[in-house]
Amino acid sequence: MSRVRVKICGITRREDAELAVELGADALGFIFWSGSPRRVDPAKAAAIGQGLPASVARVGVFVDASPEEVRLVAHEAALDAVQLHGSEAVDEYRLPGVMLIKSFDLAEGADTARAIALPRHVTPLVDAHDRVRRGGTGRTANWERAAGVARARPILLAGGLNAETVSAAVALVHPWGVDVSSGVESSPGVKSAERMRAFCDEINRLNQETA
Repeated sequence: MSRVRVKICGITRREDAELAVELGADALGFIFWSGSPRRVDPAKAAAIGQGLPASVARVGVFVDASPEEVRLVAHEAALDAVQLHGSEAVDEYRLPGVMLIKSFDLAEGADTARAIALPRHVTPLVDAHDRVRRGGTGRTANWERAAGVARARPILLAGGLNAETVSAAVALVHPWGVDVSSGVESSPGVKSAERMRAFCDEINRLNQETA
């Protein structure tokens, strides 16, 4: 199994971003959807990300924002990737030099086929089913269906992950990367240093075992 990458999402504070980088996170997620308690504005996301290593990707999370809004925010916040959590048509959101991620909850069997059929430049993200809060709920994703997608192409796995659950999730799903938010928080948008450290330590242990 290849190295499992880590995205820590729902970043709202510089100190949390710095600790995530110190712990080896590969990506930081900034939520720009107004319905999230972890929402930040593009200027704040840019300030948090300023000066952090270029190797750590800045990912913007959107829910049914227009392609123009996504383009403007991606520029202002200096995003490396865009993550779509609504009913967006991915063909409308392709930006030069910006990775594209599309979320699926796999609540229906047909979702598995749709995730597998995404264009190769789009990375599927499997999250828990929640059409209201759109992630960050602590609910567990459908790991069995996620594993079916992961057998066909690299995926990101989210939903109910924390230091206690991530080993079992990785063992079953074999994702390209994992995406954690509420599982490393003390409250929405406020990360727990202890929980972040425990999560990243567990991923590092898994990666060392498979190196």
